[in-house]
Amino acid sequence: MTKRWPKFYLGVDPGTSGAMALVDGDGKLVDVIKLKETHHDVWDWLDPHHRKLYETQIDFAVLEKVHSMPKQGVASSFKFGASYGFCQGMLVAARIRFELVTPQKWQHAMGCRTGGDKNITKSRAQALFPNKKITHAIADALLIADYARRIRETR
Repeated sequence: MTKRWPKFYLGVDPGTSGAMALVDGDGKLVDVIKLKETHHDVWDWLDPHHRKLYETQIDFAVLEKVHSMPKQGVASSFKFGASYGFCQGMLVAARIRFELVTPQKWQHAMGCRTGGDKNITKSRAQALFPNKKITHAIADALLIADYARRIRETR
C-alpha cells in the first residue's frame, strides 16, 4: 500500500521584497519565508517540503508572472529579474509543478484587485489567515498559495 502524503500548495511572490508561502489542502498556513533571506536559506526552507521522503509534499505552485515596470530603474529591474529567475529555477530544480499567473488573474479570483493599493491584498490575506500577523512582504505570497490550492482542488 502506498502512503499518501498531505498535499501542500506553494505561492511565490517574486522580487527582493516578496515571499514564498505554503498552505495545506484545507487552506491553513503551513509556513512562509521572505525572499530577502539568502538564496541558501530559501532553498533550505523549500527543500524538505518538496521531498517525498518527508511527510510533506508540495503538489503544485503558482509563481506570479511579472515583468519590469516602465519607470523602474535599470538596477532595480535587474535585481527583480534575478529574483524572478531564481524562484523559477528553484521550482524547476525541486521538480515542483507550477504555473505562471498574472497578478490580475489571481487577484480577481481571490477578490482583491488592488489597483496599486497593497493594503487591499494585506487586508484580504488577514481575513483568510487571521492567526498570522500579515505584512505587505508576505500578503501576496499567502494569497497566491491559497489561489494555487483553489485551482488545483477544482481541477
